[in-house]
Amino acid sequence: MKAWSLVCAVLFLAVGLLVTVARPAAAVGLGQSSTAAVGLGQSSTAAATLATGDSRSVSQPSIPATCTTLSASLSTSNRQFSSSAEASPPDTSRIQSALISCAGTGKAVVLAASGSDHAFLAGPLTIGGSETLVIDTGVTLFASRNAANYQVSGKPTCGTVATSGGGCKNFITVNGANAGIMGTQGSAGQGLIDGRGDLDLVGQSVTWWDLATTAKNDNETQNNPRLIQSNGVNNFTVYDLSLTSSPNFHLVFNGGNGFTVWGLRIKTPANARNTDGIDPSGTNVTVNNSYIQDGDDGVAVKAGSSAATNMTIENSHFYGTHGISIGSETNAGVSNILFKNDTLSGKDSSGITSTSNNGMRIKTDSSVGGLVSTVTYEGICMTGVQALLDLDPFYATGNGSHIPDYTNIVVDGAKAVSSASGAKSVLEGFSSSDRLGLTLENVSFDATGSTASNATIGTFDTNLSPSGTNVTVSAISGSGSVPSCSFPAFPGL
Repeated sequence: MKAWSLVCAVLFLAVGLLVTVARPAAAVGLGQSSTAAVGLGQSSTAAATLATGDSRSVSQPSIPATCTTLSASLSTSNRQFSSSAEASPPDTSRIQSALISCAGTGKAVVLAASGSDHAFLAGPLTIGGSETLVIDTGVTLFASRNAANYQVSGKPTCGTVATSGGGCKNFITVNGANAGIMGTQGSAGQGLIDGRGDLDLVGQSVTWWDLATTAKNDNETQNNPRLIQSNGVNNFTVYDLSLTSSPNFHLVFNGGNGFTVWGLRIKTPANARNTDGIDPSGTNVTVNNSYIQDGDDGVAVKAGSSAATNMTIENSHFYGTHGISIGSETNAGVSNILFKNDTLSGKDSSGITSTSNNGMRIKTDSSVGGLVSTVTYEGICMTGVQALLDLDPFYATGNGSHIPDYTNIVVDGAKAVSSASGAKSVLEGFSSSDRLGLTLENVSFDATGSTASNATIGTFDTNLSPSGTNVTVSAISGSGSVPSCSFPAFPGL
């Protein structure tokens, strides 16, 4: 983020509110200078700033030296194996033993092909600190379909629908600092992890995804494993890796400082329920150069047990997801989140439309809400999306004392084309005391309808004209232009 130069402009609103805003000397990504004054919906003077995102200097990762190489001994043409192998995945112990042996070395455990054998089949694995699991091009690590392999003692039965969750271990759990999961690239694509959420569980005529659908219909919880999760660790890196068909969330960074995702590809259908792409919490996160399609949020920044701060999601592309999102848990606080130069398509690469077709999204309610501040969307392009800008403090029916408060939300460069039928934006604050503070600059949507309430909105070069109960809209000074947009095809795995 370029340095700010402070220019003060005085704006007298009809209600007598005086607010000044500092804007950058050069609008990030747009190469234009901008100074503006805008009401932030607060009773006191406040300065609007653009998010700077990750405070680290992040560059393209590299694959570390090899600690040990494991050769594949399985092959498959249909993503399935013998009944004995499915019941007791044969590669679990040897992969885990290698990971234990290489922990702390800073080197990699490499999964490599051997002749026509290109598959590994495993149950839950744990990656320790200062080591990396590398999957070679053309090689697939398949997750067990035997729910018993994932069972958490004392919890609901994994592979069932119940009144509560937590019954399943993750397929891969990262529990040490400076760890990574990477793939190598080649003519056969990137190294791949296949969660097989679409295939019947061992001994059952139901898939992980069927359980998710049943849980929704019965208002219960599916006990499905997540594909990859780190828990409170620092400096976790995912690089040039492909993921597909997770039973539940694909990649979760659960607290910690330092999470880099670069060159990730996720390919899961838009109608596979609860298959979030990337869910980060904690601080100092960068997602770059990634292609994400799944059946829930493409990215969901969360702040349930720990604050979410200093995150950059840039140069990435989303297909058929529920949007680039913040929430629903924001009760620990969300701040300094930058979405930059991203594209969103309402359909996945197979033409399936998202079941909740959103673009830029902040979602929470008073049971899990909190302060969401200094969020910037810059250079965002959308096609075939229905909920274009969805700032919703009433996401669910939860009722509590965790009041949603969205302040200093800036959209600086956004365009929507070929929007879905009924497309519109939702621009709402929680109450007259907890107003949405929003800036719209260089925004052009081909569907300009909106629902707005309890909001103070500053506008420059936008074709949106929000109005509603307790809504104040004021022109601000600014510069720059609406971004030009192109939408890359999903590159495959």
